[in-house]
Amino acid sequence: MKENKYDDPRFFHKYSQMPRSLGGLEAAGEWSDFRSLLPDLYDKRVLDLGCGFGWHCRYAREQGARFVVGIDLSENMLERARAMTNDPQIEYRQLAVEDIRLNEGEFDVVISSLALHYVERFDALCREVYHGLAPGGAFVLSVEHPIFTALPAQDWHYGPQGEKLHWPVDRYHEEGPRQARFLGHDVVKYHRTVATLLNTLMESGFRLRKLSELQPTQDMLREHPAWADEVRRPMFFLAAAVRD
Repeated sequence: MKENKYDDPRFFHKYSQMPRSLGGLEAAGEWSDFRSLLPDLYDKRVLDLGCGFGWHCRYAREQGARFVVGIDLSENMLERARAMTNDPQIEYRQLAVEDIRLNEGEFDVVISSLALHYVERFDALCREVYHGLAPGGAFVLSVEHPIFTALPAQDWHYGPQGEKLHWPVDRYHEEGPRQARFLGHDVVKYHRTVATLLNTLMESGFRLRKLSELQPTQDMLREHPAWADEVRRPMFFLAAAVRD
């Protein structure tokens, strides 16, 4: 599945107005946890799968990465990324994440932020990333949490006064596509259990280093009051894995 909603002008306009689109990494609530999972990026060869506007690519170079390659299917995303980037050591390529083919040991770090729940064959991608990493290389990823993706509605169960009573979970072990609603458009996401995510990484050869389900801190809640909902259920799942 290589769905590309981001080149739909209406969808892209709405996405461009999101806080994380306007404010970058610091406006993304999960950034602090994602950053804590990253290895030292100095002199590293970095690949970003689903790079979007290139925020993570530019951050990697700010940390001293040798060079960075950002992959995205959307020409709109890449056009914006290139306009925001003035660095010859960052290269953006238009390519579906599923289609990437890497040379053995080509990169030291592979990152992916909130893109892989759109990829049908997570197992095939993990094997390709493992192949493309040098020994000791890191794979750091974030996806929507399986608690969040289990039901297509991705919404609370509400009481008679519109109050949020609880987050419903059903069909959790029924893995596969879900047609969700995002920014007023239908998008296909792929639901996988936590066990599948972790076992796939390990079966691909990775050693798990650290996990996060992003429990908001008091500092995060002061900066982003809307994140109070994330205390009640996890929205993101993050993992750092290593190729030994």
